[in-house]
Amino acid sequence: PTGYMENSISYSAIEDVQLLSWENAPKYCLQLTIPGGTVLLQAANSYLRDQWFHSLQWKKKIYKYKKVLSNPSRWEVVLKEIRTLVDMALTSPLQDDSIHQAPLEIVSKLLSENNNLTTQDHESIIVAIAPLLENNHPPPDLCEFFCKHCRERPRSMVVIEVFTPVVQRILKHNMDFGKCPRLRLFTQEYILALNELNAGMEVVKKFIHSMHGPTGQCPHPRVLPNLVAVCLAAIYSCYEEFINSRDNSPSLKEIRNGCQQQCDRKPNLPLRLLHTSPDLVSQEATLTESRLKPVIVTSNEIHVEVERNNTANQKMTANVGNGSEPNLIDCLMVSPTCSTMSIELSAQADRILGCYVEILKMLSDYDDWRPALASLLQPIPFPKEALAHEKFTKELKYVIQRFAEDPRQEVHSCLLSVRAGKDGWFQLYSPGGVACDDDGELFASMVHILMGSCYKTKKFLLSLAENKLGPCMLLALRGNQTMVEILCLMLEYNIIDNNDTQLQIISTLESTDVGKRMYEQLCDRQRELKELQRKGGPTRLTLPSKSTDADLARLLSSGSFGNLENLSLAFTNVTSACAEHLIKLPSLKQLNLWSTQFGDAGLRLLSEHLTMLQVLNLCETPVTDAGLLALSSMKSLCSLNMNSTKLSADTYEDLKVFL
Repeated sequence: PTGYMENSISYSAIEDVQLLSWENAPKYCLQLTIPGGTVLLQAANSYLRDQWFHSLQWKKKIYKYKKVLSNPSRWEVVLKEIRTLVDMALTSPLQDDSIHQAPLEIVSKLLSENNNLTTQDHESIIVAIAPLLENNHPPPDLCEFFCKHCRERPRSMVVIEVFTPVVQRILKHNMDFGKCPRLRLFTQEYILALNELNAGMEVVKKFIHSMHGPTGQCPHPRVLPNLVAVCLAAIYSCYEEFINSRDNSPSLKEIRNGCQQQCDRKPNLPLRLLHTSPDLVSQEATLTESRLKPVIVTSNEIHVEVERNNTANQKMTANVGNGSEPNLIDCLMVSPTCSTMSIELSAQADRILGCYVEILKMLSDYDDWRPALASLLQPIPFPKEALAHEKFTKELKYVIQRFAEDPRQEVHSCLLSVRAGKDGWFQLYSPGGVACDDDGELFASMVHILMGSCYKTKKFLLSLAENKLGPCMLLALRGNQTMVEILCLMLEYNIIDNNDTQLQIISTLESTDVGKRMYEQLCDRQRELKELQRKGGPTRLTLPSKSTDADLARLLSSGSFGNLENLSLAFTNVTSACAEHLIKLPSLKQLNLWSTQFGDAGLRLLSEHLTMLQVLNLCETPVTDAGLLALSSMKSLCSLNMNSTKLSADTYEDLKVFL
């Protein structure tokens, strides 16, 4: 612009804005009255002219309110101006986010610059701006003010009447607390304020239920992730003093192993390693008496009492090096090498922890939320100080138990670690884990649900044999049926190579009625297996259409099938359950499962046992990527038909690489 328009006109200089409406006036013009003259603005059409008109009026009024509220004299006048400002924003014909946000920011600035307001003034201002908060998130400074009000006046009616719809909107619509952390802090303080009411957790429970809704499926997909984010942040804040006061806290692995490496520690973490006597006999005699004593952990220093069985460990290592496994009966007598670290929280932190762990329990009670909750908690998103805190792990145990009781694979599979080499809830709550406090009852529940799903595999059993065989035998000795079944499967699948260990497992099984019965059934199956695998019988076999799993089992138990190389089950009604019979055929090279109900679980079992299979037809079966990926270990496969399955392009490319 040149000439008169070189210099901009400030909104503060505009005295009046008018539409030109007299006869013969220029079309679509606005007249701005400024000191020293007027300015005409001509728009392209009436819509644009009206838009300019209302926008200029809005800017002019906002400037006026900023000026009035920046220098408050009497709070009665200020409150009246705030109400007028809110009414103007609500009745404005303009549609823009700033129409409602600008008044909120003005009030936010007013509150931040005036700290001498009374509680009554606070509540009056909050009630005045409440209509603007129905469809808008409060700005950061206003969130700080709300947090302060929740802390100082948790029983105020404003918390229930005004803050409740605001927090509900935040939980339903917020996409990322990382971009607006003060919204999360406000939500945390609001929930804590609810917990301070007379009914306490009952009020919080009703609020959580209102967020979920009365139906079986929550209609708002963002509510659960936002609630979990609030819970995780609140729980982290309980241990923040410990975390910030020392950057050399013990790793979870060290906590679980019951020791802390001094070489990696800084001087402000004093340790006492209580090494036991090298005399193994005296050590075993005193081991049951000298349980690890909990110690108080403060923010200034941490004392960890650790008791380690070095001599026993060396002996076990030596035995393994000689080609044999350690004496497992001795292992059962030794308490898990896990230090017990007792952390003492302040009264306020303890209340916060109790409130938010209780919320996690509530979330785990909703069936539709449980899969997503299990997925969010699978990476163990808690600080290691929390996992070393006995109260926290004891309370969180309810949530893990709910996961272990859920029959859906997408839920209980989250008990396992996210990736190899990283601990999962299964490891933490198993005997010897940092969170185990029940002699393996929860561990048995987790193993039971995992074995009942698709984890009855050699890999899973091998992992149990390598890491948890002692606890499995101890629980089987106490009559736990799941552990008895585990030991029988280890014998049936030849998981244990050491003869002495096999004899110990057999002795353990025969020491209880249920173990003796299941071991006898195992022996019967082994005799039938030897008969089945005896050389002889047909080399090719085709079952009639409509045959079932029971028909196949009955047929295979009727004679010897050691020579069977080609088996066709096409167009039958067999399912994954028949895989337990198929893996007993030692010479099987060709298997036709066309148009059957054979699924992923059976496919995993075949991939572990039928390593010599050369031809496999899965056409028109319900297998998915999860099961098909297991075939990557079957290096002998020459022909694989996956037509009309749920095979994805990515899995197809992966199988091409491995096969």
